[in-house]
Order: sequence, then structure tokens, then C-alpha cells
Amino acid sequence: MTNNFIEYQNFLCGSIVAMITPMDEKGKIDKFSLKKLINYHINNGTTAILSVSTTGESSTLNYREYLDVILTTLEYADNRIPIIAGSGSNITKQAVVIAKSLEKTGVIACLTVTPYYNRPSEEGLYQHFKTISEHTYLPQILYNVPVRTGCDLLPKTIAKLSKLSNIVGIKEASGDLSRVNIIRKLIKNKKFILLSGDDITALDFMQLGGQGVISVTANIAAKLMSEICKLALKKQYTKAHKLNYRLSALHHQLCIETNPIPVKWACYKLGLIKYNTLRLPMTSLTEPSKKSVLKALNIAKL
Repeated sequence: MTNNFIEYQNFLCGSIVAMITPMDEKGKIDKFSLKKLINYHINNGTTAILSVSTTGESSTLNYREYLDVILTTLEYADNRIPIIAGSGSNITKQAVVIAKSLEKTGVIACLTVTPYYNRPSEEGLYQHFKTISEHTYLPQILYNVPVRTGCDLLPKTIAKLSKLSNIVGIKEASGDLSRVNIIRKLIKNKKFILLSGDDITALDFMQLGGQGVISVTANIAAKLMSEICKLALKKQYTKAHKLNYRLSALHHQLCIETNPIPVKWACYKLGLIKYNTLRLPMTSLTEPSKKSVLKALNIAKL
């Protein structure tokens, strides 16, 4: 898969997993489990893997570890599934360095988060992403997640950014479904990809015109999430909602504590990873929450 002139629309749709980063009992990257997870997604129809995102505990990895996870994921995937790299920084120059360092790795795109903590203006957000796009040929997917970053990328700014050639889509995780239609009306580029960042509302998001979801639930229900998205893209919404009903409780319970605490425990419980290790300041799922997640897993028949 080449990065130049890539037909990204073929890969940036459907069920894209925001994959966890497995760690051993000492907190080091567990590459055995990482390989197992990659094969699990390849075998169960996941469209693409997002490596080292929020769910992948990007904030607790140093830069060396960050690149190691991405490069190892690419190696194990061996061109069998596209890999997207979680990227970005609240320092624009650093975000540029990260994007450029990924150019020759084999990733098909970067998911670039809005600058956290700084709380820039809409003009500041525009200039931040514009600067990144001017310094890399890699396709950029904007990532709007106000609850995590303290800033909100508004539809008018998204529309302005969509005019830049290598800004190809957005992961919209504001939780506001009304934005789907607003963004679609404002954007003239019909190839611009709208991806949900919220499993609970993802099917509704697609029904309103989105092309897929970057999913936490797909970590443990890859086949079901893939089938739901395929049905939605074919506009077979009745069948899609019927399948999604099985996962409804799970979508909610994976938010019972801060992501990725619940989903990492669920991966461990299902035997997808060997250890349930998170790095501080993230701590293990509490006992009452384990019962709730386990009940949701049983309802989903996983």
C-alpha cells in the first residue's frame, strides 16, 4: 500500500478498531498479544487498525515506544490490513515532527487530535492543522474529542480544513449527532470521510450520512461491529439495528470507567491479551464495574 495518491476512501470506512496496546506484567509492550490482536481483527473483518490512539494509551507511551508499537503493528499486519497511526500534539511543531516521522513507515493515514490543554481559538485550530498538512503528504484525519482535549473543532472550521488536499476526514467524538448533517452541508468535497468516535451512537451517525466508526467495542466484538457497519453502508438499517441491539449494553458498559480501562479488562477476560496491565495514572477496573462489563459480554454472547 503506497501513501502517494492512495484511494483512502476504500480503507477509511466501516469498522475501524481503536486498538488497545497490550502490556506485560511489568508494563512493557506485550508483542505476543499484539500479534494475536492483529490476527483477530484480520480474521474478523475489521476494515483498518488505528494504532496508538487514546484507547491505545498513547499518553503513557514515550516517543520510542510509540514508534515501536506502530512499526511492530505494521510488521505483524504485513499488508493484510491498513494501519492508521494515532498522532498529534498540543505543540504544532512537534505534531509536524511526528507526522513526518511516519511518512515512510507504511501507515495509510494519521488520526491527528486537536491540541489538548492549550484550548486554542477556532483560528488557532485551523492554523494548527493547516501547518501540519503543509509539512506532510500523509492523509490526515482530524480528531475532535472535546471531553478529552478541552477544545471543540466546530463544523465551520472542519469545512474550511476540508479544502486542504491531504485532510481527508474527521473522527467526530463530540457526541452531537446534529453535526453530521451540518458538516455534510458545509463541506463541498464529497470524498471527505465522516467517522463516528462514539460506539453508542455510531449506527445512528452512519444512518445520518457517516461512513463508519473508529470503535472501542470492536476490540472485543470485531466481527459483529464489522457486520453492523457493512449493513449500514448498504442502507440495511433494520438488520444493522437488530445486530447492534446485542451490543447496546456493551457499548454503554465500556464507558463505565475511563477508556481504555473497561475494554482492556474485557480483552483480558476473553483471552485476547495475556495481561490486564495499564500504566499509571490509569488503574485497573473496579470489582463492581467488572460485574457490569461481564454481564454485558454475556448479553452480547461473546
